[in-house]
Amino acid sequence: MVPGLLPLQCSTEGFGLEKIVLLTFISAVILMAILGNLLVMVAVCRDRQLRKIKTNYFIVSLAFADLLVSVLVMPFGAIELVQDNWIYGKMFCLIRTSLDVLLTTASILHLCCISLDRYYAICCQPLVYRNKMTPLRIALMLGGCWVIPMFISFLPIMQGWNSIGIMDLIEQRQFNNVSNSTYCIFMVNKPYAITCSVVAFYIPFLLMVLAYYRIYVTAREHAHQIRILQRAGAPTDGRPHHPDQHSTHRMKTETKAAKTLCIIMGCFCLCWAPFFITNVIDPFIDYAVPPQLWTAFLWLGYINSGLNPFLYAFLNKSFRRAFLIILCCGDERYRRPSILGQTVPCSTTTINGSTHVLSGCSAISEFLLLFCNRPVPV
Repeated sequence: MVPGLLPLQCSTEGFGLEKIVLLTFISAVILMAILGNLLVMVAVCRDRQLRKIKTNYFIVSLAFADLLVSVLVMPFGAIELVQDNWIYGKMFCLIRTSLDVLLTTASILHLCCISLDRYYAICCQPLVYRNKMTPLRIALMLGGCWVIPMFISFLPIMQGWNSIGIMDLIEQRQFNNVSNSTYCIFMVNKPYAITCSVVAFYIPFLLMVLAYYRIYVTAREHAHQIRILQRAGAPTDGRPHHPDQHSTHRMKTETKAAKTLCIIMGCFCLCWAPFFITNVIDPFIDYAVPPQLWTAFLWLGYINSGLNPFLYAFLNKSFRRAFLIILCCGDERYRRPSILGQTVPCSTTTINGSTHVLSGCSAISEFLLLFCNRPVPV
């Protein structure tokens, strides 16, 4: 999304070091996004165990959206940024801008669906998740991630709804008479800025915060219940009690999973919040945001497409193993007998009036399997 975007102004004299550094950075971002997302898609296509996990359908679709961002959107933005000129015509500018809005919004909506998928699996009905998350519901959620962005991208942009009332300002900024340059300008009026930002960011952001907060609370409750069970099983002869290996491992993993949630939300907010906050404010301050700031915030959002494979796949042990198999040409050392591993006997406890299982086949185990795809070892 590029409201009010103008390329960074680089003088001819500064072409050397400044543009080389800029081009190197942009190329690294594009390459990281392409290779990372492509590796995620190949891993799921080749690994039968990864295909069995329903959450991974969202991750693959997310990787596809981010891959399209890095192939169809970033390169043209990079060329305009470095050349300080748009050379592809007005119609392709509209198509490129529509693709930008469509694909970045689809990427964000996929992140929202992943958070909701994990919320339903962990917090609501953890033991009947497979029955709740049917293929039809997954297909509807995935379809929504691609269809909804169409109503704020190609439809309004091609009809010119975003430019109603500001056409004179857009035409004024499209040309630079001093350098005789043409720019691909995408400026938005107040109604479009609010509608687009709410649909593409603020609603998904709110849902992600609520979902991950509930997952965090559930993880903390499980850890607390484990500590209670440990104390209840402590000996009464005064000798120190050492927690068993399974409980200690589960508590450590719960803490790690909670930290992972913070990293995911932190990266998402850091990458997209500056852009969408500015996107809403700019039309109400007479489009006074400097073009250089717009460019910086836009590419910060693009970086999220390169980070997503690391946050949602590379931190996942099963994905890492699949990546090693691909990169090492099918080396048998990295193959595992089963993704589910071994299990230990089940015990139950009650949290907020609901019964939860707290051992090997527990809600914690489902949490680790669905969130981290990591079975509880024994």
